[in-house]
Amino acid sequence: MPVLERSALEDSPLADLHAIASELGIDGFRRLRKEALIDAITARQGGDSAPAGEEEADEAPARARRRRGGRGRAREEREGEPEAATPEPEAEAEPDAKPSRRARGRGDRDRGERGDRDRGERKPERGTNDRDEVERTAEGVVELAENGSAFLRAGKGGAASDDDVYVSAAQVRRCELVDGDRVGGPVRAPRRSERFSSLVRVDTINGRPADQVSEGVRFDELPAAFPTERFAFDADDQTLQAIEFLTPIGRGSRVTIAGAAHTGKSETLRRLAQALAALDAELETAVVLAGARPEEIAEWRESSTVPVAALSFAATVDAQAQAVERAVEQGKRVAARGGHAVVLIDTLEGLPAAAARKALAAARNIAGGGSLTVIATAAAPLGGETTVVALDAELAGTRRYPAIDLLASRTLRPELLVGEAGAEAIAEAVREQAE
Repeated sequence: MPVLERSALEDSPLADLHAIASELGIDGFRRLRKEALIDAITARQGGDSAPAGEEEADEAPARARRRRGGRGRAREEREGEPEAATPEPEAEAEPDAKPSRRARGRGDRDRGERGDRDRGERKPERGTNDRDEVERTAEGVVELAENGSAFLRAGKGGAASDDDVYVSAAQVRRCELVDGDRVGGPVRAPRRSERFSSLVRVDTINGRPADQVSEGVRFDELPAAFPTERFAFDADDQTLQAIEFLTPIGRGSRVTIAGAAHTGKSETLRRLAQALAALDAELETAVVLAGARPEEIAEWRESSTVPVAALSFAATVDAQAQAVERAVEQGKRVAARGGHAVVLIDTLEGLPAAAARKALAAARNIAGGGSLTVIATAAAPLGGETTVVALDAELAGTRRYPAIDLLASRTLRPELLVGEAGAEAIAEAVREQAE
């Protein structure tokens, strides 16, 4: 967590100061006035131990009374009202070190200092210092909550589990975290009635140091260009060869593998996923199964390309849409940083129409930058695709492969991917199938 200047703390609302104090592990911070809270935060950021808690605050008047001589006690008894104790601020010390001497009144100064030294020899209670509580580091996928905080989902496929880690709203805002970010950092154990461990600070975001990650321009505002770099699968598979030369796919393409049931959409997607994963080690490839058959989920998990999320058609529509959105958001972050990502989705059929269009529309080739390619299966094209791979039910039913219907398939601006000669060859193949 970066060190905040006192001027910045003074300009912050009390709610933000409470959030920062919670992250720093300052006990009893909700009972402090704003100035005292800023003093405590400043001291903690400087490496000092946490301010005294509620119990010490309650005992301060009693200690002050004990420090007074006999005449003071007699006077209090006569007047029936104790004098107000106003001890000077305590100087904080490093953890496990004895506290420095406090400023005392003129009476019984030495005895008061000995009492303080005795109290300083006590070991600090667990929970008063984050550095004592940090036991491990954790990494997980961010899932934002409605109140602005988030959780790092540690389970497979982003499912909730008891090993999840809480991320405060202040950290979410400071690091501009979004759904799908993979975040890592040190974690402290739950305190008192807390259920989940808490992230102490964000060290890495999507594999890069947090202080080097910058959002800059929003992804949706980045300039897009038609794909110009084709994926060359160089495979012996006839279906992949047909896609490569007749319905080419490039970095940043929006692709729908369309066809009726049992035309081989899921199988075609799986072959593409395996070819893409082996194509380039720096290509971020993510597979999302949303509404798939349980048998298909089992086959995917046994393959070399394990899905980042795998939900059967028994899952709710909202759960399927969230799984797709998380994978797409992660791909957008990769592309915005200048990397290249591919998200493969099987299928868009069970998603709400708006969620399906949003997922497909996220794909783009960023001019002078990275790219996000989205390849999804659906019964029919959604509109807006740069490539449609249409599968023929009759050819698939008679096991004649590749079962691609060239008349219904298309690639926009194919010459940018395969050149003028390649575009003419595609047109010739379409004419032959039409005859």
